[in-house]
Amino acid sequence: MRNPYDVLGVSRSASEAEIKKAFRKLAKTYHPDSNKDDPKAKDKFAEANSAYEILGDAGKRAQFDRGEIDAEGKPRFQGFEGFGGGRGGARPEDFSGFSGFSGFTGGARRSSRGNSGADFGEDLFSQFFADAFRSGGEAPRQGRARSQKGEDVAATLTVTLEEVAQEAKKRIRLSTGRDVDVVIPKGVSNGQVIRLRGLGQGAPGIDPGDALLTINFAPHERFTPEGSDLRLRLPVEIEEAILGGSVRVPTLTGSVEMKIPPMTNSGRTFRLRGKGLPTKTGHGDLFVTTEIRLPEVVDEDLMEYARKRRSANAK
Repeated sequence: MRNPYDVLGVSRSASEAEIKKAFRKLAKTYHPDSNKDDPKAKDKFAEANSAYEILGDAGKRAQFDRGEIDAEGKPRFQGFEGFGGGRGGARPEDFSGFSGFSGFTGGARRSSRGNSGADFGEDLFSQFFADAFRSGGEAPRQGRARSQKGEDVAATLTVTLEEVAQEAKKRIRLSTGRDVDVVIPKGVSNGQVIRLRGLGQGAPGIDPGDALLTINFAPHERFTPEGSDLRLRLPVEIEEAILGGSVRVPTLTGSVEMKIPPMTNSGRTFRLRGKGLPTKTGHGDLFVTTEIRLPEVVDEDLMEYARKRRSANAK
């Protein structure tokens, strides 16, 4: 296996956060579930995972930096050069696969056969290996991603404007089968996507993904949202439009009084500040557009007035 620093593309001085970020990027890029048509992706994913097994563990990273373990997390042994060069002595090439211990010299007893080279007894040789493996720790388990994140799931929540205004709590069932209570956040907008962390797909040894919740505003019979503002068309009686006065205006939190001046035309718009939807710092406004409403029952006096007005304008 390649040097784990090279595999993750980080320097030896990289911080723990930089190593973690690099691994997550590679794991996401080469995850087998996302690269079913690329047979090499599986190998690259496993290589990144193995590299993170070393560098993602502070103890193993220190052992690797000191040369005590190799890129696969296995203990290294080095040399035995200096044990003597006789025919019965162990040659360095006999242990070329190991590189970690060096400089053991002299003090070895001769074999019963009288060989001039160093000849360690089986008990001493076994002890060297046992100590080395204990110092190296357990070999990392292959194929297990650390801090790997599961898949995100998508959901849609439809809310009324009244629920938005009240910051109501709504229950929704996710595709994972989990029921979740969601408090409508202050300042949410129509079509906004909210991330619910840790509520996505998960698996043993894998951190769960997130739930991406799209908020949809249900159509309202009176109000039309424009960002945090609302628009309302308000019918007013003809006498109110002509003479002016107070009219009742519905809002999401109850009706309020609004004054209109005399001779208010149909289509005139008034602003009621703070009567719109909640924002993170306050509320939007309500824009009220008047619509003059004629009497449902014919009013002879009004009809006579209209006839006189027409006649006067015709002259």
